[in-house]
Amino acid sequence: MKAAAHRHLSHPSRDKILDVAEHLFARRGFAGVGLSEVAEGTNLGKSSLFHHFRSKAELYAAVIGRILAHIEATLLRALAQGGDPVARLDRLIDAFIDELATHPTHARLLLRSLFEDDELAGDLPEEQEANATLQRITTSMAHLLREGMTTGAFRLASVTHTLQSLIGITIYHFASGEFGDELIGRPVFSAAEVKRRKHEVRALLHGGLLRGSTT
Repeated sequence: MKAAAHRHLSHPSRDKILDVAEHLFARRGFAGVGLSEVAEGTNLGKSSLFHHFRSKAELYAAVIGRILAHIEATLLRALAQGGDPVARLDRLIDAFIDELATHPTHARLLLRSLFEDDELAGDLPEEQEANATLQRITTSMAHLLREGMTTGAFRLASVTHTLQSLIGITIYHFASGEFGDELIGRPVFSAAEVKRRKHEVRALLHGGLLRGSTT
């Protein structure tokens, strides 16, 4: 436990490695990035890189884990503000979209990770920690949906399919790159389109989940 805790303490060199790796992995994916390139980008040297991360898989899992930790903290703050299920769902959507819009690499890397998990064996502590964080995120979102359905705020629906839909209409949107810009007609990361995305996602979920909604 002490070793694991030490590994995740904030460290300037480790953070710098994660920052460089995040941008490289977001652009080219797991297979397209080499550790020597990451080391060169940090100006820290290979010895410093290998001091923190023994393999590319460990580094990749740590990058994904850090992103998920940021998202979890953001969503927990949104949920902790209270309110009825509809108010918390709206706040959750806004917070999630703000998080993805503020960090352009996050959505693309999360989308990539769904297709690149074959590269990871699943036995690294960093992978297990990332998976545990993801499980907590989806569990808290599922709990909110079930509460809304139980109290009658939401119509009865498949919680798992609703989660899939919510993930798709948020993460994919900000990972869509030039295609998304062309389809929308404006940059998806522009302030106006981020605001519009919040409105559209809330309207879509309200229309599908809220009883008697005419949205």
